[in-house]
Amino acid sequence: MHLAYPAVLAALLFCTGLYGVLARRNAILVLMSVELMLNAVNLNLVAFDAWLSRAAEDTLHSGQALALFTIAVAAAEIGIGLAIVLAVYRNRGTSDIDRLRDTAEGHDPDDPDSDATGRAIPAPAAGEKAEATA
Repeated sequence: MHLAYPAVLAALLFCTGLYGVLARRNAILVLMSVELMLNAVNLNLVAFDAWLSRAAEDTLHSGQALALFTIAVAAAEIGIGLAIVLAVYRNRGTSDIDRLRDTAEGHDPDDPDSDATGRAIPAPAAGEKAEATA
């Protein structure tokens, strides 16, 4: 088998994962997209290891060892990532990344008594007129 086939498949997997990371709002789908990207890297590691070991008569298989290490790191990452997402979902009630960003900044878009920075707008003093803001 030619090296181009797994390399093209890995490129397609990586691009799909990159699109998922950039376009998705759900944290679980972002984690799944990161996993797709890591699997594309694993596919490249194994394919290039098989290609180089055939060409150089090498029996070390370092690409496969690195792929196993990447799988272990990915398993730990997904376990910790899911635990964080579940804890945030329990506290905030959503796993939408845009809403989580707003709560991290202290900005509540539904609060009429706060401005764009999340600070409370002071009430006008007695005898002063409220200024109209556009």
